[in-house]
Amino acid sequence: MTDEPTIAEGRSLMTPGNVITAIILVAGAIITVLRFTQGLGATTNLSDYNPWGIWIGFDLLVGVALAAGGYVTSAAVYLFGMKRYHSAVRPAVLTGFLGYFMVVIALSYDVGRPWRLPYPFAIQQGTTSMLFEVALCVALYLTVLFLEFSPAALEWLGFRSLRNIITKLTIVLTIFGVVLSTLHQSSLGALFLLAPSKLHPLWYSSYLPVYFFITSIIAGLSMVMFEASLSYRFFSDKMDQTHKDEKNGLMLGFAKAASFVLAGYFIIKVFGISADNNWHYLATGYGAWFLVELLGFVALPSVLYAIGRREKNITLIKWTSALAVLGIILNRLNVSLIAFNWHLPSTDRYFPHWMEIMITVFLVTVGITIFRFVVTKMPILYEHKDYRTSTH
Repeated sequence: MTDEPTIAEGRSLMTPGNVITAIILVAGAIITVLRFTQGLGATTNLSDYNPWGIWIGFDLLVGVALAAGGYVTSAAVYLFGMKRYHSAVRPAVLTGFLGYFMVVIALSYDVGRPWRLPYPFAIQQGTTSMLFEVALCVALYLTVLFLEFSPAALEWLGFRSLRNIITKLTIVLTIFGVVLSTLHQSSLGALFLLAPSKLHPLWYSSYLPVYFFITSIIAGLSMVMFEASLSYRFFSDKMDQTHKDEKNGLMLGFAKAASFVLAGYFIIKVFGISADNNWHYLATGYGAWFLVELLGFVALPSVLYAIGRREKNITLIKWTSALAVLGIILNRLNVSLIAFNWHLPSTDRYFPHWMEIMITVFLVTVGITIFRFVVTKMPILYEHKDYRTSTH
């Protein structure tokens, strides 16, 4: 095994991908200036009927769900002893940290006075508010993710002593991260319990906190597989042989787990419909759309994951992970946007302003760009040569 992966030299920066990225970043920066100088009204279609738009529905709800790979993978390796998946921890933690960081940034766009975000913690404590609990848990978990990620950065910077101190806290940080994730992932669903008259009955349920937590596990497992397949394709020159050798085992193991969790989620969703006696809604247009989500993005991925695991078909698992990630995105958008205010006439329904969409694309691009930089520079997909005897 070579000491470290080789990195190609002399690559041109003027690639189509870099040019598109630069255009998105410039456009996003311009709209950002407009947002913070001219207000929400100039850049969004938000209203009194629809105070939460795509910046909450996608940037926050989807972002938090897809960033769940950090706590899922850390718990599997450090709490359940699945050391064979150890190579997936750092990429998953990095994705989780960037995901939560971009969620906080996105929230600053959506809040009318973002400079007052610290107020609930320091000045006007709102401890009885569900939003306070979500904000507190997200802030604390972002700190946990930063600490979990920091050993890679400290190895890159050469701060051995500090790195060794933080790695000794791995188990504590993992337990703390799982507790915080359980709280805020479920609490995001609990937020919508406050709006029974606005959310369509097929998506509204007293079990929403449970649904959100279970789907975060699905999102975490699927996102780790999806990211692993993309990293293997685009960053294979940054991987050491250990990461390459463990990739297939990771895909097969996580596919099996995801299949079981998806099957369980499908069952409790059916129980939820039965408990609320909402069967008659399935014969409506919203009912057909609900079945598309339930059958096409829950039942189908569960079956495909199981087939992929049984046949050891890595390609099938890779594409199924993409399908499952799309299913999580669809679910969060259904709850927050599509099935929300479903009773209003079309003229009063929310559709995002093009600038809102552009900011979302901008934030996703920023996250991907930072991920690419970190993976290129730091020991994320390979073990640093000075720490190969370490278990963390």
